[in-house]
Order: sequence, then C-alpha cells, then structure tokens
Amino acid sequence: MILQAGGITHYYKNDLALDNVNFEARRGDFIAIVGESGSGKSTLLSILSSLLRPSHGELFFEGKAYTLIKDIDAFRQKEVGFIFQFHYLIGYLTILENIKLAAINKKSTYIDTLFKQCGIEAIKDKYPDEISGGQRQRAAIVRALVNSPKILFADEPTGNLDSHNSQNIYELFKTLSKSGTTIIIATHDRKVSEYADKIIEVKDGKIL
Repeated sequence: MILQAGGITHYYKNDLALDNVNFEARRGDFIAIVGESGSGKSTLLSILSSLLRPSHGELFFEGKAYTLIKDIDAFRQKEVGFIFQFHYLIGYLTILENIKLAAINKKSTYIDTLFKQCGIEAIKDKYPDEISGGQRQRAAIVRALVNSPKILFADEPTGNLDSHNSQNIYELFKTLSKSGTTIIIATHDRKVSEYADKIIEVKDGKIL
C-alpha cells in the first residue's frame, strides 16, 4: 500500500469539512474523488498530499507516518506531484524554464521525453501567455512529473478545459497509472468514471 489514511477529520474553525474518512491507494491506482463544490473532496486531496494537516487522524506513505517525515518540503518535491486547477506557471519564464526551475537534477533528455509524452514538445520555448489553456495545463503536468513522483495529485485538472482537452488529460493519467504512477484526482466531472479504476464519492465530508 503506497498511501493510507485513517480517521481523517478536519475543521475550518467550527465548520466540519471531513468526518472520520478512511482512504487507501496502491501503486498504479487511478482514483477519482468526486463530489459537488463544498463536499470536502479538495480538502481530502490537500490532506492526502501533505499540503494540509488534518485536525484528527493519521496518514501513512509506504507505511511511514507523515508526522515522522523530517523534511516535508523535500518529501513533496521528490515523492509527490501536484496539479492545481490553475497552472501557476511563471509568466516571464518560458515553458521549459518553468519546468527546469522545478526539476531536481533531471537531464534534458528526460524532460524532452515528458514534453513528448504530454504532446507539447513544440511549445517548450514559448511563454505561458503564448499558448492555449490546454497546453498550459499539460505544461503543469510536465512540471508535476519532472521529479518522477510516486503519486500524482490533481485538483479539478479539467475544470477550465473543453471536452477534447479534458479527454486528452484523462488518457494521459491512464497511461501514467499503467506505468506505475499512482493518480489521485478531485473533480466534479463525472466523465472521469470512464478512465479511473476507482471512484470515491464525498458528500458533506463523508465518503458514501
């Protein structure tokens, strides 16, 4: 088991966002966490990815408690990739420069392979405002993958994309999961059910 969470409960001040949630993922799983806005799915994703510490509960990565990880920033950079709904690319850097900024000792040939895998090798020397929204999202995926994370988290990765680009990204996630990368996404897009191995529905802070 690559990721386990038990008894995850989280409050925002006095508001209960997650209520005693349990979760587990194996290597190569493609898991979609679905639910309406405010259901708690994005909070759960943030906790699973270590970006947010839960009010109560325990999380384990490959059997080791998150609380025992001494350098959480190094852990995130090496083991975890995160794709936000908005790409957060740096506007004054080219796409390639954005990727290299995030990379830890990765050779150019490896980065070129990722560009090709994501179908955006032709735009690596362009700036974010010179490419389409779908291309920017794929660039964010390359950035999230550049350090070969064991788990890739994505929060509403197709929220601002048309159906064609959404399909392309889901197909890419499916390919990555088949190669051993664990994919965990939070989305309200029900079309993800055509691609994910497992669907987890969250409502009012609980898994249905």
